[in-house]
Amino acid sequence: MTMKTLLSKYFSFSELFVVSEGSISVAQFLAALALILISLCFCFRFSSVYLLDYVCYLPPDNLRVPYSHFIEHFVLCNFDQETIDFELKVLERSGIGVEACMPESVHEVPPDGSLKHAQAEIELVLFTIVKELLSKHNVHPKSIDILVSNCSLFCPTPSITSMIINKFGFRSNIKSVSLSGMGCSAGLLSISLAKDLLRVHKNSLALVLSMEAVAPNGYIGNAKSKLISNALFRMGGAAILLSNRKQDKRMAKYKLQHLVRTHMGSNDKAYESVYQEPDENEIVGVSLSRALLNVAASALRTNITDLGPLVLPYSEQIRYGWSVICRKIWLMGNKEIYVPNFRKAFEHFCIHAGGKSVIDAIEESLKLQKEDGEASRMALYRFGNTSSSSVWYELLYLEAKGRVKKGDRVWQIAFGSGFKCNSAVWKCLHDIDPNVRNAWSDRIHLYPVEIPVFDC
Repeated sequence: MTMKTLLSKYFSFSELFVVSEGSISVAQFLAALALILISLCFCFRFSSVYLLDYVCYLPPDNLRVPYSHFIEHFVLCNFDQETIDFELKVLERSGIGVEACMPESVHEVPPDGSLKHAQAEIELVLFTIVKELLSKHNVHPKSIDILVSNCSLFCPTPSITSMIINKFGFRSNIKSVSLSGMGCSAGLLSISLAKDLLRVHKNSLALVLSMEAVAPNGYIGNAKSKLISNALFRMGGAAILLSNRKQDKRMAKYKLQHLVRTHMGSNDKAYESVYQEPDENEIVGVSLSRALLNVAASALRTNITDLGPLVLPYSEQIRYGWSVICRKIWLMGNKEIYVPNFRKAFEHFCIHAGGKSVIDAIEESLKLQKEDGEASRMALYRFGNTSSSSVWYELLYLEAKGRVKKGDRVWQIAFGSGFKCNSAVWKCLHDIDPNVRNAWSDRIHLYPVEIPVFDC
């Protein structure tokens, strides 16, 4: 569009050049021209963020931990019978299968949570996936402009990003950030940070690394609120390559459309729902409160209040608004507020695999179908709760099943301590080939599986 055409949208040709009574002044014309130029600058300044590709870590089979291994470890580590029975109940109801893996040091009796083994876990996971991602696309390490890592409970010195820079020889002026203490939602938080950095630094590549260190964070006390995490978390990680370069659009898988972050930390109940602290015997662990599901539901409601207007069709927004009016203004207290049909906004859902109860609760809250949560349940069953990387295992499942097509929209939902709820919306730019090898390729034909149901 030429400048002349653009200006003509606001003024007729005669109005621009005829100065007479009733026409615009030269000052008004210059002000309008400046406003148009500023608008154009902002339109072209914020370039799109593309997801070129990503890789999830596939642990070797010798690191899997069936329930019998858990029980044996609890017995050999001198847990009392009540604690063992409690952990077994959590395992049975978690939705996690026998293929999920733990680091090698956790297989030792007693488990070794030393700094040495924690660093070994970080190196095994991240070095493997970074090497695979860069070699897959023939990206030289010195081409990476931005590096962001997140690992909540393990924060070494030098940092995790420094470990990666040293291993792969990234250049000295790379912009690197290591995030910690951000919980399971840190994966999308890292994407948000990378997006903001890409908006500042033009023609750049960003590498985002998401994982949680399992080895140093096992709890050996008897507080039930802290024992739950022993049964839920497994090893895993994801490496994501982002770009804002226009030439990368044709080879990119997805385009980032929206990223909405919600933080409920000003509420005490939310703040304390996931909390690392010592027990009465000074043994440190992460407590999961009974209010966690209610807190997550509240955070999700707040999050979708901001996300909904960005993604929902007007028909759904009107129906929601009308239900609010009926309930609050007309005092129709018995009438339920309408839950928008998010299936009209998204083709795929990646709900954080925090546990079977979390997935069930989100499905119920959003009125989703069982098939909408399939990727989340299968990722939980095979890989366990891999914390911040879980939404990437879920998206990879959908790709391996051949379900992601050009134009499809994907909603990733992640929850984390603080308490936080983050949403990312991706639009698929071309059909995804299910035959490209990934962490699911060896067994995707076996899924979905029927997960045993226990009384909770």
